Amino acid sequence: MTAGVLAASLALAATVSAGTASARATARDGAIPLGQGYMGAGYLQDGKSFAPDTRHLQLDAQGIASPNVTYPAGIDVSHYQGTINWTSVKSAGIQFAFIKATESTTYKDPDFSANYLNAYNAKVIRGAYHFARPDLSSGATQATYFAANGGAWSADGLTLPGMLDLEGGCYGKSTSAMQSWILDFYTTYKAKTGRDILIYTSPSWWNSCTGGWSGMYSKSPLVVANWTTAASPSIPSGFPYWTFWQYTDSGSVSGISGAVDRDRFSADSSRLVALANNTP
Repeated sequence: MTAGVLAASLALAATVSAGTASARATARDGAIPLGQGYMGAGYLQDGKSFAPDTRHLQLDAQGIASPNVTYPAGIDVSHYQGTINWTSVKSAGIQFAFIKATESTTYKDPDFSANYLNAYNAKVIRGAYHFARPDLSSGATQATYFAANGGAWSADGLTLPGMLDLEGGCYGKSTSAMQSWILDFYTTYKAKTGRDILIYTSPSWWNSCTGGWSGMYSKSPLVVANWTTAASPSIPSGFPYWTFWQYTDSGSVSGISGAVDRDRFSADSSRLVALANNTP
């Protein structure tokens, strides 16, 4: 890492509150305590690294990784971001957001309801996500909890189908057992909402924990975690293409204090709206 990149990274990190930074570090450094999972949290578990696979960010003067793209820009948030001014977020050009709703079958993010409503009122297309804990209960049980606590879908043009956040280690499951758990979640969620679940994961997690399974690519749009300023991300085996791309955890957006994950969509705004509305 160059001195300039290091300085920019340190300056950006300093804007995050000490309590929030400490909690995020705890989640990333080992096993993830219940309630502390978020998109990008699960880097080291079971003695393996599950980091997004290309961590060679080329930061600008403000320490922000920004691929030169024209497709819709997005973010993903949880209670770690604190109070968010969604009107400012929308004015900054953010068109969509993934918002943490639930984890396992007992935890609901304390800021979910406010974020979900305020994003809607600001006309930001948003979707809820569930942080998977395959070690604690079945996929069907967690899908049922998610659908009943923020993960439902409505054809209002501003609601994306729910997303399953898969990271944080293999939770002691074999690749076949993990495949079964994911399919169980998918089947139950679709039965309750009528929509295919989005899948968020990194190449390293999917390839290690499912064996590069191809069983979901025709069912679930891929949200790939791959932190790089390359023209396109690396994707897991078993998926021929990506739909959303989380390209950095070191972004900055007006209306949010501190760092935030930045995302982009793979097509134009009309296709984003079509995905929200479940139309061809």
